[in-house]
Amino acid sequence: MASGVTPWLLGLISLLAGYTAVAVAAAANRQPHIIIIVADDLGFNDVGFHGSTQIPTPNIDALAYSGLILNNYYVQPICTPSRSALMTGKHPIHTGMQHTTIGGAHPYGVSLSETLLPSHLGTLEYINHHVGKWHLGFFREAYTPTKRGFDSHFGYWSGRTDYFDHTALEQPGYWGYDLRRNMSVARDGYGQYSTDLFTNEAVTIISQHNTSQPLFLYLAHLAVHSGNPYAPLQAPADVVEKFSYIEDENRRKFAGMLWKLDESVGHVVTALDQRGMLQDSIILFTTDNGGPAAGFNQNAASNWPLRGVKASMWEGGVRGAGVLWSPAVARPGRVAPQMVHITDWLPTLLSAAGGDLSVLGSIDGIDMWETLTQGLTSPRKEFLINIDPVFNGAAVRIGDWKLMHKPQAYGHHWDGWFGPSGRNQTVPQAQLEVILQQVLHSPAAVAIKKILPHVFDNVKSLRLKAEVHCLPVPVNATQACNSVASPCLFHIPSDPCEYRDLSHDRPEVVSYLKSRLQYYNKSAVPPRNKPWDPAANPKYWGYAWTNWKDYPVPPMSQGETIRYEENLFDDIYGDKRQ
Repeated sequence: MASGVTPWLLGLISLLAGYTAVAVAAAANRQPHIIIIVADDLGFNDVGFHGSTQIPTPNIDALAYSGLILNNYYVQPICTPSRSALMTGKHPIHTGMQHTTIGGAHPYGVSLSETLLPSHLGTLEYINHHVGKWHLGFFREAYTPTKRGFDSHFGYWSGRTDYFDHTALEQPGYWGYDLRRNMSVARDGYGQYSTDLFTNEAVTIISQHNTSQPLFLYLAHLAVHSGNPYAPLQAPADVVEKFSYIEDENRRKFAGMLWKLDESVGHVVTALDQRGMLQDSIILFTTDNGGPAAGFNQNAASNWPLRGVKASMWEGGVRGAGVLWSPAVARPGRVAPQMVHITDWLPTLLSAAGGDLSVLGSIDGIDMWETLTQGLTSPRKEFLINIDPVFNGAAVRIGDWKLMHKPQAYGHHWDGWFGPSGRNQTVPQAQLEVILQQVLHSPAAVAIKKILPHVFDNVKSLRLKAEVHCLPVPVNATQACNSVASPCLFHIPSDPCEYRDLSHDRPEVVSYLKSRLQYYNKSAVPPRNKPWDPAANPKYWGYAWTNWKDYPVPPMSQGETIRYEENLFDDIYGDKRQ
C-alpha cells in the first residue's frame, strides 16, 4: 500500500461541519475503498433527486442527498464510448471508440496499449473486482476483464442480455449464452434475475474482502438497459405490481427494473457498513449515457425536460445522472455546479487513492478530487461531446455554449422532448413528504447516518436545487441541427432544454467553437470498428459467446462467407442502437 497521507484523507480531515469524528479517526493512513456503480441507460429524470416522484429511488437518493449531486455532469452518448472513457481517462476520439458500440461478433476492443483504471489501481495494491457488464471487447482473451487489470469478473462481455436466461441476441441474428465467472461460462446463473445476481456477487466480494487492503469494486449493472428484442423490459412480477398506478405498461415494467437497481444500491451500502468499510469509501454512482425514452431501443426511460435520447448529442443523451459520495466531501449534501466529464474519473479517483498522476501521460481527464470535495471552481472549462466521422456528427461544449450538428442518426423524431415528467402520476399516498421519508429510512440512509448523522437535514431544499426547469416547448423551437455548414448554437445555462438556436445571433461564438472542433479533430484517431465476424456465431461454441479469435476458425458454409462480405457496408453505416 502506498504510504503517506492521501488527498482523500486530507479532505476527510478538513471536514469542520460538526459531523462525527469516527470517520476521521478510522481512516488514518488508509487508502479509500472505491466503488463505482454504473446504471445502464438510466435517464436524467429516472432518479428522485432530479425531482420525479413517479418511481421512488430512495437508496440512490440517499447517496445523492448526503454526497454531491453532479448537476453539470456529462457522459458519452452510448455505452462502449462511455465505458472506454471511464476506464482510460481518454476521450473516445483518442482511442478509436467514438463510433457506436462493440457488438458481440465484432473482432475489436479497447487497444491493449491502453492502461485501464484497475491496472493503475493495482500498482497501489488495490484488489480489483468487476461485476456485470464489460462491453469493451472480448474477441480474444487478452481483451477480457481479468486480462485488463481486474482480479475477478462475474458478468457478461457483450452489450446486453436477457435478465433471466442471460442470452444475448446480437447482429446479425447470432444468439448465445453470455454469463461468465472469469473465463468460465457460468451456467449456474441461468434463471436468476441479473440485478439480483450482480448484487449478491458484489455483497459477497465486500463481505469476504480483506480490509487491510483497499478495494476497487466496479459494479456495472444490466439495469435499466432493455434485454433481447423479444422481451426487452423485464422485472419480477411482484415488483412490477408495486407500480400498478403507472398506466403505461412499458414504463411500469421499467419501474420494476429501476426499483431492483435502487434496492441493489441499498444492499451494497449496507454491506460496506457491516464490514466497517463505508467510512473509508468513495462511491461513484453514474449512468453511462442518457436514457432511451419513448420506445427508443424498446425502452421507457425519461430524460425530461431535456431534449433527445440515448445515442444522441442532445442534452438528454449526454447530460448524466451522477452522484459522488464520500465522508471526505466538505459540506456534504450539495448540488455540485462544476463541469465534470466522464473522462475525469480516472485521474480523480487515482488522485484520491494517492496515485502519481504524472505516469498517466496524455489523457483528457482532469483531476477533480479537490475541486469537488472542497467545492472549488472547476478547472474544466470545456469538453468535446463527440466527433463521429461515420455519422458525420459533432458537438462541443465551451463554457456556457454548445455547438452541434447532426446530433443523432436515427431520424428527426428522436430530436424531440420525451417524458414522462413523473410529476403528476404517483402512488396516491406517496406525496413528496412520504417519498422523502422513504429516503430517510432507506437501508443506504440508515448506514450513512451512522457516519454523518445530520446530513439529511436539508433534503427538501436540496431536491429543489437539483431540478432542471424549462418552460413548455415553444412552437418556434429549433427543429433540427443537421447542417454541417450551419450548426446549431445553444446557451445551456439559460436554455438547458435546447429550444433556441442562437447561431445567427452570435456568429463570433459559432466561429470560435468551430475552431475548437477543428482543434479536437486534428488529434482524433480513426474508429477501430470492424465488421462482424461469422466465426463469432455462438452456435460454433456450444451456444455461448466466447473469445473466438483464440481458437481455430470453425467450418462455415459458403453462404455465411458471402453474407459476411455483403453486410460489411451495412455493419459500419447501418442502424446501431444496441
